[in-house]
Amino acid sequence: MTIATAQGFAGIVSHRVEAERHVLAASWLGRLNELLTVDANDVFPSEQLLDHIPTLIREIALYLRAPADEEIAANTIVIEKARELGRLRHDQRASVHQLLREYEILADILEAFVVEETRRLGLQPSSEECFELLRRLTRSSRTLMRTTVDTFVSEYMAAIEDRNERIKAFNQMASHELRSPIGTLLFAAAALERDDIRADPARSEKITTTIKTNAQRLSWLVQNLQRVTRLSSPLDVPNEQNVEIATIANEVARQLQEMASSRHVRIVVGSGLPEVCADPARLELALMNLVSNGLKYSDPSKADSFVEITSGQNAPEDSCVLCVRDNGLGIPETDRAAIFERFFRAHAHLDAELGVTGSGLGLAITADCIQAMGGTIECESAVGVGSRFVITLPLRPPQARNRSSIAPEQGDAS
Repeated sequence: MTIATAQGFAGIVSHRVEAERHVLAASWLGRLNELLTVDANDVFPSEQLLDHIPTLIREIALYLRAPADEEIAANTIVIEKARELGRLRHDQRASVHQLLREYEILADILEAFVVEETRRLGLQPSSEECFELLRRLTRSSRTLMRTTVDTFVSEYMAAIEDRNERIKAFNQMASHELRSPIGTLLFAAAALERDDIRADPARSEKITTTIKTNAQRLSWLVQNLQRVTRLSSPLDVPNEQNVEIATIANEVARQLQEMASSRHVRIVVGSGLPEVCADPARLELALMNLVSNGLKYSDPSKADSFVEITSGQNAPEDSCVLCVRDNGLGIPETDRAAIFERFFRAHAHLDAELGVTGSGLGLAITADCIQAMGGTIECESAVGVGSRFVITLPLRPPQARNRSSIAPEQGDAS
């Protein structure tokens, strides 16, 4: 009795595939490396994820010798591994074409291994055994590929839906914020055409001041909306690059210097600010909003008012901490939890006294920018002491690292 007769062709091949699963996985990663020109750790950026393919190959091997009525789709372990791969590839901004190509390569490697082992072991399976093994090998590969692609598409559609909701909210916000100053300007312009108002210098001057104030507010809104529209959507090609935070911080300070001088506030950019891989537009907008907030809500009673951008301490591994601190009015504890919500304004009642206007968008936009860069932002504040915003950013965010594995085809408090 030959070994083929004792175990059956499927059993022999199954044991060989299971025994050599790590070799087969390495071969698969080698083929991917040739296709994508990236390191294996960029394709699977953790030991747990690197174990995906050996696990999938092992489950395929077990299915090859499973009872006739057993289906690979019923294997919860392998299906969940395939789903995790779909989520990973979505996070890495891969394409469906890439996923299909990866599974084609895996199927080619398994088929070539079966042929080689059959020849090497001198096996002589029947035609029926060959067709059944091929059917199971094809079905397992297709099932896993379909599961991975379905998960990838579901993640993509969820991102599309989230993007659409963001666009809808943005359009509503823009309409709401632009309507008020435009309406006031139209009303004031019409009032200036009246003879009784033109004949009264005091009333004319008051209306002229109203026009100027609302024009300035409208200009600020348009500039901020332009900055927002420059930002790349999470579904667009990101604009991440290695940037010196000091360069961006100094540019923010330069742009806000006139505002700082008029309010007698010093803008301080600390030394030792790190280099990060981030979207410079998002980072600049975040710092712009935080520093301008510190300027607007400086404390007039303090002889030396400042807003400073410095490096923070105790950064997590592979991350940096950035602090924007001021010694301004501070934010009441009751308001602190809501400051990153759209349209929330902690100091709206002080507009006339401080000579400021606001839309309650700055900190909400800032939080969105930081989150999009893979970071977090927290606020520490005390009334009469000032505020400190702590930003934690990855030095090299996952989307920047993972994108190298993709084939070319593929409220302010104001």
